This record gives sequence, structure tokens and C-alpha cells, in this order.
Amino acid sequence: MATMDAAERRKRAQSDYDAFLRDCPTHQLLARISDKWAVLVLGALVEGPRRYNEIGRRIEGVSPKMLTQTLRSLERDGLVSRTATLSVPVRVDYALTPLGASLSVPLTAVREWAEAHMDEVHKARQTYDDAASQQTEATSAGSGRRARPTTRRGSLD
Repeated sequence: MATMDAAERRKRAQSDYDAFLRDCPTHQLLARISDKWAVLVLGALVEGPRRYNEIGRRIEGVSPKMLTQTLRSLERDGLVSRTATLSVPVRVDYALTPLGASLSVPLTAVREWAEAHMDEVHKARQTYDDAASQQTEATSAGSGRRARPTTRRGSLD
């Protein structure tokens, strides 16, 4: 049996990745980068390096704790760099790494898609909710009681 060098082992490991498997590192990475705070932080940094408070002001609703956790996670994954400049007070800037910049392209496309299609999504939600409401009303109207949930095999009665 031939031995593999480090580059061959990395290449083989990459071909073995399957994001649909829970224990696969790519599954875990997808969970991290699809987090809303991660997407928004990366989006805020597309415009260039920012200080912590600038990022926090750009992203409404993010708590300081969540922003700190998100920045640390993104830094750990190599998507964001943190640069501290000695001054009084210390200046800390966050920026996208080349890896983070490559990820920002598809994430920006997803954000732009969401902004462009939000009205259609609202309409679809309203249509769905209206139909579900009418079905519930029709089911419960005949018996004078709330409709009971059903299983795949039929009624629970």
C-alpha cells in the first residue's frame, strides 16, 4: 500500500466532504455562514474595514454579545481579520480576508435577491395563511369545535 503525502491526504479529504452529513465539517461551516448575523456582518464589511461600533450601528438589532461572538467565529474561520492599532484608546478594525471576500459575492447575491423579492414572498405568505385559515374555519364550522390535527393515516378519532 502506497503512502500519501500531506497534499494527497488534503485532496482526498476534500473529495470526501458531504455537506448533507451532520458530522461533516462543511455541514457545520454552512450552518455558521448561513446565520443571519454572520451574513449581515460580512455584508457590512464588503464596504471596507470597519470598527466594532461602526458594524454594530450598521446592523440594527444585533446585541454587543452576539456581534462579538459572530466576529470571533468569522475570524476563527478565516473570513474576517482583526487588526488592533496601539493608541489611546486602542483602535480595532475588522476587514474581510480574501476568503471572506470570496464568500461575500454569493452572500451579496442572496441578500439582493431577498430585497428584490420580498413583496412576492409577503404575497405568498398571505395567500398561504388565508388558505390555511379558511380550511380551519371550514373544518371546525360543521362540528362547532376546533378542528383536530390529523395524522398521515387520517383522523385521530
